[in-house]
Amino acid sequence: MFPRPIESTGRTTQAAYKTLLPIALLMWLAPLLAVAVFSIKPDADFTTGNYWGIPSTFEGLANYGKVFLESDMPRYLLNSVFITVPTVIGAVALSSMTGFALGIYKFRANLWIFFMFVAGNFVPFQILMVPVRDLTLDMGLYNTKTGLVLFHIAFQTGFCTLFMRNFIRALPFPLIEAARVEGVAEWRIFWFVVLPLMKPALAALSVLIFTFIWNDYFWAVVLTQGPESQPVTAGITSFNAQYRAAYHLMSAGSIVAALPPVLMFFLMQRHFIAGLTLGAVK
Repeated sequence: MFPRPIESTGRTTQAAYKTLLPIALLMWLAPLLAVAVFSIKPDADFTTGNYWGIPSTFEGLANYGKVFLESDMPRYLLNSVFITVPTVIGAVALSSMTGFALGIYKFRANLWIFFMFVAGNFVPFQILMVPVRDLTLDMGLYNTKTGLVLFHIAFQTGFCTLFMRNFIRALPFPLIEAARVEGVAEWRIFWFVVLPLMKPALAALSVLIFTFIWNDYFWAVVLTQGPESQPVTAGITSFNAQYRAAYHLMSAGSIVAALPPVLMFFLMQRHFIAGLTLGAVK
């Protein structure tokens, strides 16, 4: 049922594992390393075909300076913050309440409602592109940060509810029964009893949703256009001109756009791991 530890396998298997693991790691890191190298190359290297060689000159400071000072990248980054942070707060808050309701209360349609939340995660977002875009146009939310936030919350609440409901069901139910015996109101049970126990799950889910929304490109392109409301993932394409693409600036912008989720993960790493592993060991 469980994979065998590598230490308990034969010498041939261990040697193959130790040989293939660095190769797989390098293959996985190769695109990231290529983007990092491209970000410090001059524009002339791309016109002369020097894609994978050593940069003729190191233009890292110039490239990153152009990204921050001669483009709309700061505005795109700010748009991403204004889109991602409210989405994380809204999705986590809604899923905490729905997870509490589905995990604590027993009623006839409980399982069916939970299945509806889960089933929404299996619908390909691509088939919703046209109706969602038309809906934003009808509601006056097209090309607005508010529209993108609302639809991100709607799409992420299903996964968040699945996460929270399963976590809440693993909490010790006698605590809630004891609070009810003392005459504590249900909303106070949620706020003062359940919510403090959910801190690891809240942290883990916040990191996941932050990463999902910050790195979203599909809905950013479908529902927004221009620097007024586009997040940074879609704004990077603004470095493409009509007849020419500034790959060195796109690479520098990609590195800048990737830093916030990485920093978020390392800042919340302890809480993130605790939230994912809580309850794994009795």
